[in-house]
Amino acid sequence: MKKNIALFGTSADPPTIGHKKILEELSKIYYYTISYVSNNPSKKHKEDISIRSYLLKTMIDDLNNPKILFNQRVSSQWAVESIKKCKKIYELSNLDFVIGSDLIKDIFCWKDFGKIVEEVSFLIFIREGYPIESETLKMLENYKIKFKISTIKIPNFSSSKFRLNSNFSNLPTSLIDIIKKNNLYVSTNFAE
Repeated sequence: MKKNIALFGTSADPPTIGHKKILEELSKIYYYTISYVSNNPSKKHKEDISIRSYLLKTMIDDLNNPKILFNQRVSSQWAVESIKKCKKIYELSNLDFVIGSDLIKDIFCWKDFGKIVEEVSFLIFIREGYPIESETLKMLENYKIKFKISTIKIPNFSSSKFRLNSNFSNLPTSLIDIIKKNNLYVSTNFAE
């Protein structure tokens, strides 16, 4: 039997209840979901990858779901490398790469885009405020990209939103104490 596996990489700076919801939903669809933290080459990260991966691992451990695996060994700033590592480690021939609708336009510029398209199908989560435009859908079809669009609604709680307002209700409860005790994501802006 062919097992359906999802690969969900994220910069998770920090992991939010949105990340948690995605992982929970993926576990209902996929035999396994493999998740990791990476450095996104087009973003500046607030905390180091070692801290962000610790936070994601903590959140995943707290979910206590055997279908959600944390594996930082597959991490690379390049999706193509993470996909190759994942396929090798788990001896996979097929894999679904999970991506948010906010990033779908960017894939056409990704390193080794042609190889990625050959290696995976995409599962696209619609993020609130980031609909998939018809021109993007046409491009996906023109490039013969295998993709599915998830119907699951993801809360609009991004890491960048948390960094702007430090609203701890947007974070999984398992991370709040860690972030507070270690003074992570402390704003450098002071009221004048």
